[in-house]
Amino acid sequence: MLVVGDVMLDRYWFGEVSRISPEAPVPVVLIGREEQRLGGAANVAWNCKALGAHTRLLSVVGRDEPGGQLEKLIKKEGIEASLHRDGKLDTTQKLRVIGRKQQLLRIDFEKPPSREVLAAKLEEFKSALADCDVVILSDYGKGGLTHITEMVRAARKAGRRVLADPKGDDYSRYKGVSVITPNLDELRRVIGTWKDEKDLKGRAQAMREKLGLEALLLTRGEHGMTLFAKSKTTTIPAVAREAEVFDVTGAGDTVIATLAVMLAAGAGMEAAMRIANRAAGIVVGKLGTAVATHAELFGGMRRRAQDRPKTGEKD
Repeated sequence: MLVVGDVMLDRYWFGEVSRISPEAPVPVVLIGREEQRLGGAANVAWNCKALGAHTRLLSVVGRDEPGGQLEKLIKKEGIEASLHRDGKLDTTQKLRVIGRKQQLLRIDFEKPPSREVLAAKLEEFKSALADCDVVILSDYGKGGLTHITEMVRAARKAGRRVLADPKGDDYSRYKGVSVITPNLDELRRVIGTWKDEKDLKGRAQAMREKLGLEALLLTRGEHGMTLFAKSKTTTIPAVAREAEVFDVTGAGDTVIATLAVMLAAGAGMEAAMRIANRAAGIVVGKLGTAVATHAELFGGMRRRAQDRPKTGEKD
């Protein structure tokens, strides 16, 4: 897997909430511990690696402490990475304050990278295409995919499937990719508000054809997913799981990573979607950015297959 895009450092401050501040009507959080996790494109790469895929990550970070922390976390997870350093860039950070297993506040720190560093990444991207099966473009709108049009063109010329997690209200930049994976709000921002499912299907399929996509996978939160492919449209419900939390942070990263890994392994589009849906059900039951491991994703499937009565027929 070749993952390219906007990386970020996710910081979590966990604490106890016992009173309201006398200075303003806000809770006072007594911080007890801190965690740092991979975010953005780094989380996508982490999810790919957790499923057993050899993963390479290309991105840009600042010459600062958060950039160094990102490098350490990426190395710890065994992800091959090329992080270009930009002294004029502040590494993107998202600081979340958690109290009673609920997010109370998020503070973002970010600054777009320089054109010089992005140009260097483009050349490395082209040379890396020979060693990958699938390319994931993780677009968080932070400037790391300024050259996305050239990247898509180079990847398709090399015969590589390209999946993109889109951002913004102009999807023309994703023309020629294989699959895009917007959520409801992201798609609505581009095609407008639909009246019903029939209207949604018409608008989504029209966009798929206009952009020349193999498929458009719409993630719908607790309502599952809808796959708009050339041959048909398929909707599946979300996978219900018992969990102490319901946190969608990073769920989109898990979806595109799992979909890409399964496609690279030879699965069909609909089968890959169903497994990605299962992976999303696993990570939303975990607090903050997280991964669905190979054991979590396929262990239950293997047990169910072993428990089936023997019929003499092939699955």
